[in-house]
Amino acid sequence: MPTLRRFEYLIAIAEHRNFHRAAMAAHISQPTLSQQLKLLEEELGVMLLDRSLSGGELTPIGRDICERARRIIREVDDLKRTAFAARTGGEVGILRFGVSPTIGPYLLPEIVAEMYADMPGLKIQIREGIPDEQIGELANGVIDLLLAPLPLQSADAHTEQLFEEPLRIVASVDHPLTKRRRLETTDLANHGVLNVDSRHQLSRQLTVICDTLKMQLLREYEGTSLDSLYQMAASGLGLAILPELYLKSSAGAVGGVRVLNVRGYEMSRQIALLWRKEAPYHDTCAQVANRIRARGAKLLRGR
Repeated sequence: MPTLRRFEYLIAIAEHRNFHRAAMAAHISQPTLSQQLKLLEEELGVMLLDRSLSGGELTPIGRDICERARRIIREVDDLKRTAFAARTGGEVGILRFGVSPTIGPYLLPEIVAEMYADMPGLKIQIREGIPDEQIGELANGVIDLLLAPLPLQSADAHTEQLFEEPLRIVASVDHPLTKRRRLETTDLANHGVLNVDSRHQLSRQLTVICDTLKMQLLREYEGTSLDSLYQMAASGLGLAILPELYLKSSAGAVGGVRVLNVRGYEMSRQIALLWRKEAPYHDTCAQVANRIRARGAKLLRGR
């Protein structure tokens, strides 16, 4: 009978597509990984890996079995956590938190500190990533929660909308637009806007905003973080469109830029918390959502 551990090795190969990297991720030697996968193939009576290809490519039946193995491992993990919660009076143990780097660092620290104080038995692991990629990790049970801007598509996830966050236009303090006492949306036409990594939802929103306001999205200036956008805007390379919570944080308060107050400009993004519908820790997730909602609202009010 195949063991869960061997299925985990198969999943490692599927994720890393390389025996060496998969072995490192699984904390075993490469020969041991290869041997265990051969035993799994013998137990199932099918070829799981195409060894004629470089790296670690799964065969079609290997991919199908890998997806089924993910579901099995996720269900076993849920079973263990349900039992743990029953033994401990509702504690979930470790909560694995996926967050977008465009929101998590400027919102979560105080919330995590409060949760540690109120629920000392809870451990939180925070993992930054690209939401479009982390939604798959949520489905596979790699993470338990995902804090990110919408839209995100997942039929298996509960989506809890938290708050609407304004997106502000900022410019260098020396930019000509900062000298104007009154700005209309038409005044923004043809001005360049700095872009962020195109894998982020924010980048797609910037495209829409620029199209709407007839601004120019500067593809040659693509920041890797909100900090890099801020710094490039401060140096005069272009305008930047940044989330309000970032601007209210210490990271966004270093000076060098000014927020442009443009009449008729009201762009924003919707922040949500997602978790699997069948997760055994729904109540804990709902509590986390309420904390984030309250914290976000408080910060946006400026109190």
